[in-house]
Amino acid sequence: MSTQSDPADRAGAFRTKTIEQSIRDTEEPEHALKKSLSGLDLTVFGVGVIIGTGIFVLTGAVAKENAGPATALAFVVAGVVCGLAALCYAEFASTVPVAGSAYTFSYASLGELPAWIIGWDLVLEFALGTAVVAVGWSGYLRSLMDNIGWHLPNALSGTNDITGFGFDLLAFLLVLALTCILVLGMKLSARVTSVVVAVKLTVVLVVIVAGAFFIEASNYDPFIPPAVQAEGATGIQQPLVQVMFGYAPTNFGVMGIFTAASVVFFAFIGFDVVATAAEETKHPQRDMPRGILGSLFICTTLYVAVSIVVTGMQNYKDLSIDAPLADAFKATGHPWYAGFISFGAVIGLTTVCMILLLGQTRVFFAMSRDGLLPRFFSRTHPRFRTPYRATVLLGVIIAIIAGFTNLHELAALVNIGTLFAFVLVAIGVIILRRTRPDLPRAFRTPLVPWLPMASVAASLWLMLNLPTETWIRFGIWMLIGVAVYYLYGRKHSRIRITGTPSADTRSA
Repeated sequence: MSTQSDPADRAGAFRTKTIEQSIRDTEEPEHALKKSLSGLDLTVFGVGVIIGTGIFVLTGAVAKENAGPATALAFVVAGVVCGLAALCYAEFASTVPVAGSAYTFSYASLGELPAWIIGWDLVLEFALGTAVVAVGWSGYLRSLMDNIGWHLPNALSGTNDITGFGFDLLAFLLVLALTCILVLGMKLSARVTSVVVAVKLTVVLVVIVAGAFFIEASNYDPFIPPAVQAEGATGIQQPLVQVMFGYAPTNFGVMGIFTAASVVFFAFIGFDVVATAAEETKHPQRDMPRGILGSLFICTTLYVAVSIVVTGMQNYKDLSIDAPLADAFKATGHPWYAGFISFGAVIGLTTVCMILLLGQTRVFFAMSRDGLLPRFFSRTHPRFRTPYRATVLLGVIIAIIAGFTNLHELAALVNIGTLFAFVLVAIGVIILRRTRPDLPRAFRTPLVPWLPMASVAASLWLMLNLPTETWIRFGIWMLIGVAVYYLYGRKHSRIRITGTPSADTRSA
């Protein structure tokens, strides 16, 4: 095939894949996923992945160090930032009901290289997210086991004071078990998630209702504590905005609310995973927007309620950073709730781990189906219609990483990766409205281009508040990704090989 005569290849790294071609690819029998999810399943997935350590841990740290009782407003700000992105995701997911989420959306609007970059980014984001959550889950479970007299050897708990070497057996086994569930089918995954989310929501609601009886109005005075200059880190540990502009972060006061919002954003990571299941949804045009927006609204409401309760139960200056909810109940003379909350955390982190793993396998599957990764991994199981090869590969790798590595220092990469995806999806909505105004859109993002532009600005602002060292690590991972694309992905791209025309080759 002549490179000069191929319009798809002439577009080079920025050739786009038409929406029609993306949908046709989902109809190939050996590369097709089973459609089994409803709008309720999607909402449950969203709630299951969002409610995790954030609601059990972040509330105390942010209230004590950044915003005081106004932490509730910080959750609202972070929820608004995610809501802007969610409206953009909802349009894309209902218009392009194909696995891959931001990767697929970027391929249709921005081009192959940007799509590859965001796919590469999402693989890292979901892998680290799954491993970090598995390690956290293991810690909560070991705590519960210790309470009843069961103790794992240090060598199997991730730490060993004698040799310095340890293997986190529980985290390893959790990821392997969830991998098996995902291979057996999405409907089974949805049923397991529904049961676990029901238990988790019960725990959260009990905490909110029970805690409301122990609120003291004096703990809300002042609701927004007076502003003080934050004691920032030094060197590359400083937020990038501080390094670039000499900006000094402020704790408490009105600006402290926005500083807190950049921290509690971690608690919202994961709602975009819902979009990765678009291809496995029975009625994606109707149900994807409901699942994405519904789960985000439910979780934001719960976060605000929990933060109001915990800062009302105990003065924000006295809150615990490690276990604020449990310790707040202890401070009011009700220690029984501490174990109850730890049980809720274990249950909650199970679904977070599974759905992050689900998201990663779907992005990996979509990239391999397009030829940017080996096509071997795009085959679906003949019975379960799941991407079993990709799921097993990634599950085993992440299980090993979770077993051997403490990834807390790399957790910020999950945050910056998510925000970067938000930026590209918002830009993609604007571009696709211009290049393909004819596409039927079951859900339309309102106020285009102004709302997507606001989403880009809000996401970039939170990214700038992340440490400089996080940006450096993220940049290194992106450079590796670009190298892999030019060494493998570009040569094996199905669009390049088959000569499938792009959505708009006139711009090539």
